[in-house]
Amino acid sequence: MAEKISLQEVRAVLPHIMAAAVRNLYPDAKTAAGILTEDGFTYDVDPGKTLADSDLPRIEKEMQSLITRNIPIELRTVSMEEALELFRNEPYKAECISETSGTEPFTVCVVDGYTDVCGSGLIPSSGMIDRNCFKLLSVSGAYWKGDETKPVLQRIVAVVCSGSKELQEYLAHLEELKKRDHRIIGKELDLFSFHEDAGPGLCYWHPKGGRMRVAIENFWREEHYKNGYEIVFTPHIGRSWLWETSGHLGFYRESMYSPMEIDSTDYYIKPMNCPFHIMIYKNSKHSYRELPFRWAELGTVYRYEKSGTLHGLTRVRGFTQDDAHIFCTPEQMDSEIAEVLRFSLYMLKSFDFTDVSAYLSTRPEGKCVGALEKWNAATEALRNAIVAAGLPYKVDEGGGAFYGPKIDLKVKDSLGREWQLSTIQFDFNLPERFGLTYTSRDGNEKQPYMIHRALLGSLERFFGVMIENYGGLFPVWLCPTQVQVIPVGHDFDGYARSVWQKLRAAGIRADIDVSDENMKQKIRTAQEQKIPYMFILGDREQAAGTVSCRIRTGEQQNRAAFDSILAQIKDKIEQKKQP
Repeated sequence: MAEKISLQEVRAVLPHIMAAAVRNLYPDAKTAAGILTEDGFTYDVDPGKTLADSDLPRIEKEMQSLITRNIPIELRTVSMEEALELFRNEPYKAECISETSGTEPFTVCVVDGYTDVCGSGLIPSSGMIDRNCFKLLSVSGAYWKGDETKPVLQRIVAVVCSGSKELQEYLAHLEELKKRDHRIIGKELDLFSFHEDAGPGLCYWHPKGGRMRVAIENFWREEHYKNGYEIVFTPHIGRSWLWETSGHLGFYRESMYSPMEIDSTDYYIKPMNCPFHIMIYKNSKHSYRELPFRWAELGTVYRYEKSGTLHGLTRVRGFTQDDAHIFCTPEQMDSEIAEVLRFSLYMLKSFDFTDVSAYLSTRPEGKCVGALEKWNAATEALRNAIVAAGLPYKVDEGGGAFYGPKIDLKVKDSLGREWQLSTIQFDFNLPERFGLTYTSRDGNEKQPYMIHRALLGSLERFFGVMIENYGGLFPVWLCPTQVQVIPVGHDFDGYARSVWQKLRAAGIRADIDVSDENMKQKIRTAQEQKIPYMFILGDREQAAGTVSCRIRTGEQQNRAAFDSILAQIKDKIEQKKQP
């Protein structure tokens, strides 16, 4: 390249080169819009046919040809009238232009005879780009403007790096991501499934996934009881007045499922648990002496997500929120926030998420519920808790909801990706809407503070993130099968069954393989299932009443006493460690 250009400049111009390449290959194609992403870009096109990933190398080759030919990139400024004339045969671009106001003049670029809408400051020619710095990753259907009533376009996803070496490193990283994809691992380990024909975005937990979920839920419940919470259970549906009072029908209607009529009254399946916890609070009068109430629930909720946004366990329509609501006095606010944050960090650490940062969202401009002094006090309580915990944090000025400030905790997984999990949210809205009160020390009725809190977020999304963080190599306490019992032949099935029964009686999640496969295949299957311990039992083990234990890491203990190996396994479970 004759002149060094920045990665940002390369990413800015490559979408236009790709659109020109698509037009060259598919002369009747209509192009829509490109969007720059953190690592490349996406571009929606209508080529007149359904593209497949196998079509992408052909488009890449045409893009490389345009780069090699050093095509000039001409910039022009035009009025709206001129722009509409230029794009009279490009309905998607013309629609976007006609919807804009006050943005004249428009900047357009011309690449190899193809005209596109663009920003200013593009490089003058394509030859300044490294022809091997990009890769078209995938193509899929996408509704125009995300509207399911509009045409389906073809969305091409591309990655752009600073050079060919960086691109190869990035592609290797993507391969590692694919290996850890929770959808793939979930299928390989037989943990869960989705069935589009029975309802998209709804998870079916298989027996092995169920074992893991029960382990997580049991731990969650035990820790909540230890930390002063009470666990409640609430209905799955409620009358429309409940959601009208809470404001969900006014502010959240599009994300709720359609009502069902029962006894001439509309009922809605719940998208949130909070109104139900409020109904429990309203069941009786309360004194300041009773507060705080810490009520937690693993409550399954349903929210309508557009089909194009669904993604395995991390974006579903039905999920179990690990929810809690704290009702407290203003004087208890600081200590409750500090305790919730401490508890959140403890829970995340228990699943090996130790790289945690906080995002503090403050009062937005415009109409908000709650007095300014309440907002200021709540925001400072959140900030002080973050500082006291020693967490790095950023402030999202004005990013809070209209009903209160919040903390979002984000974790980095083993591949350096950031995930938002825990949330601590103040709410000045619902206590006011439902008229919540408590009798204060001076005998007057006052409104309690209400704090929404989710530690894991939702079990489904957390499960997906956790699978990818561990890559399926779970610590022993989480493994669906902790020990696989493997008799080397059918002559030892009886002894193997007795060992298997002893393991189960000791609380170990154990399975037994009495299939007709040979021993090596049984071991290979257990390794593929990422089972941490394999008890291999043959003539010597049966005669001595011992077990030979093969560990997932490759270590082996031959003819060891059962109680000794069991103690080692229990220690790993207790310490929540890898085998």
